[in-house]
Amino acid sequence: MTQQHGTVTIYVGMADEGVDVWRPVAAQEQRDSVYRIVEQPYDRVTEKWQFEPGDVVTCERRDLDDGPALIATALAAQ
Repeated sequence: MTQQHGTVTIYVGMADEGVDVWRPVAAQEQRDSVYRIVEQPYDRVTEKWQFEPGDVVTCERRDLDDGPALIATALAAQ
């Protein structure tokens, strides 16, 4: 999990791909395992993310091909 300027990289599922595809996105930790996806370039015409910039999501650690990662799994309870 890369950390830059108060943000970390989390991974959001891509919808309508047919297989598991993970998109790295910048997020800020709100509390334990809860992150807010920060505003960033997102072309809704060419990509459909499971969660969008501004969403507050719950993440869990999973092992991906490149190693451990934080995966957005659900919208967080407010």
